[in-house]
Amino acid sequence: MTKLIRTHRYLLPLLLVLAPAVAQAGDDDHDHVEARELLRRGEILPLPRILDAARERVPGDVIEVELEREDDGWEYEVKVLTEAGRVRKLYIDAGTAKVLKVKDD
Repeated sequence: MTKLIRTHRYLLPLLLVLAPAVAQAGDDDHDHVEARELLRRGEILPLPRILDAARERVPGDVIEVELEREDDGWEYEVKVLTEAGRVRKLYIDAGTAKVLKVKDD
């Protein structure tokens, strides 16, 4: 019994440290569900329309897309690898497909 109590004494601090990381990792599993709901409600545009806007502004291969909540609404961050080998990051309004900003990554 004493050995079990000693083990738990060290286990609790470990769980307290790891719990936020586990909870955060679990949130990613439901991102697609939230995105589909936002699309259904008309708060964001379909991804192909966003990607078209990105490619029009910065030709190249899309290598990463993230949907994020900002103060003024939903915004896509789209990373594009240009033919010259540069990575550019575009910030696109998810509701209008307007390119808000382009910067080198």
